[in-house]
Amino acid sequence: MSGDDAALVARVVAADDRAAFELLVRRHQSPLRNFLRRLTRGNAARADDLAQEAFIKAYAALPSFRGAAKFSSWLYRIAYTTFLNDNRGRRADETEFDEAQHSAAVADDAAGAADDATDLERALRRLPVRQQAVFDLHYGKGMTHFEVAASLELPLGTVKSDLARGQEKLREFLEDWEGV
Repeated sequence: MSGDDAALVARVVAADDRAAFELLVRRHQSPLRNFLRRLTRGNAARADDLAQEAFIKAYAALPSFRGAAKFSSWLYRIAYTTFLNDNRGRRADETEFDEAQHSAAVADDAAGAADDATDLERALRRLPVRQQAVFDLHYGKGMTHFEVAASLELPLGTVKSDLARGQEKLREFLEDWEGV
């Protein structure tokens, strides 16, 4: 955990310093919301609600935080669990990925997509949710394999496998789109 985060966490736990927690929220809210937006397939309102719920849970659980991992890793674990729990409560048709609908949209968009980053973003959305989370935390947030494993409560080997398999899937998706 960074020294700044450690000091802020200590202030919150010792004196219920809400201003210190507000600083933690400000520091981590944008990356956390972006992470959740990826998992919710761009649903900004849902991602914002999940982020708010994750921060509320983090505040309540802060006295149990031991500092063995970075604060951000601990926070992402809470957010990911919050997302999974929310997903379980939704109807299957709200959360399932409609491959045929997506393929049609991709074909329509491919002609106008001049930006490789846009193609990559579309390809990332086709990955299973867990792989999206692993990719975002590792490549987007710069976490190590160990930090990703801790954040998502996954075995280290699963994180490495998800990255390898995800890279292969992304390569296939992007090659397919080049032919569209």
